[in-house]
Amino acid sequence: MRTLICPISTQRISRHVVRLTGLMMATMIALYLLTGNIAFIMAIVVDYFIRAFTTLPYSPFSWVAMQITRQANWPPKQIDKAPKIFAARVGWLFAVGTAVLYFIAPPASLIVGATLMAFALLESVFDFCVGCVVYTYIVLPLVGEA
Repeated sequence: MRTLICPISTQRISRHVVRLTGLMMATMIALYLLTGNIAFIMAIVVDYFIRAFTTLPYSPFSWVAMQITRQANWPPKQIDKAPKIFAARVGWLFAVGTAVLYFIAPPASLIVGATLMAFALLESVFDFCVGCVVYTYIVLPLVGEA
């Protein structure tokens, strides 16, 4: 397996905030899977949209994660923000797909949602970014550096 390549930027973000936000996303998706309440998915659609497509410093969930890391006094560990923006865009697509499928094919909605939850858990628990895999093996070969 070749080395993973991620988009690079000068912007930085806290690794702790990223991982805690991923855990909150996984929790929200788990709540959707358990209850079938679309409000949980709509909340993450909005959160992913803010992280992926705006210049706001924090989305609602990442702001809460930042507050928790400050209160816990975790030492700062900054990482490149570009891969996380790309991953948020992929996450947004999955979240929108989950929401749309809720109305037209509920079982498929659960599958797409569970897949997104797995990606969020990989990020939060194992510090493994599926977005970097997608970028390395799909985006770069098809369109070059984004």
